[in-house]
Amino acid sequence: MRATEPEAGAAQDGPPPSKSERKRAAHAAQDLGEALIGLRDRELEALELPAALLEAVRAARSIRSRAGAARQRQYIGKLMRRIDPEPIRRALAERSALDAQETQRFKRAEHWRARLLEEGEAALDELAAARGDLERAQWARLVRAARAERPSGSATQGPAGRALFRALRSLLG
Repeated sequence: MRATEPEAGAAQDGPPPSKSERKRAAHAAQDLGEALIGLRDRELEALELPAALLEAVRAARSIRSRAGAARQRQYIGKLMRRIDPEPIRRALAERSALDAQETQRFKRAEHWRARLLEEGEAALDELAAARGDLERAQWARLVRAARAERPSGSATQGPAGRALFRALRSLLG
């Protein structure tokens, strides 16, 4: 094996990274590249990635061969090692935080819908007390319609149940 020389003008700050450190960095770059593959086009473009990396990520989505996909992910990892990964990590962390918030919002709306359908007026009174801007008569109609269309003991929701859920999401959002 041949030792690599530092780039011209690059200063050495201590000993060069060990082979294990280089492998960990390569795997981290490849993992970050795999996270990019899962992003939507709009989110990818917002990251302002280099053109070659953006093209490689888009190409990776269309590869169906397992071996070909693995090679493409390795290539993406190689391209990732040439750029600063911190802005990408921050953007992915922000996206993850937003996804967690959206999940919590969904669960809160689902919880209130279940309570409204099970408890009726008592749960509606509590929701009205928590949210002063609630138009009670309109919500009472939504709850009655959702309760009327739901067969007893069934977990499935019809159009009125879905409308109640959408109204809860906008109220609690």
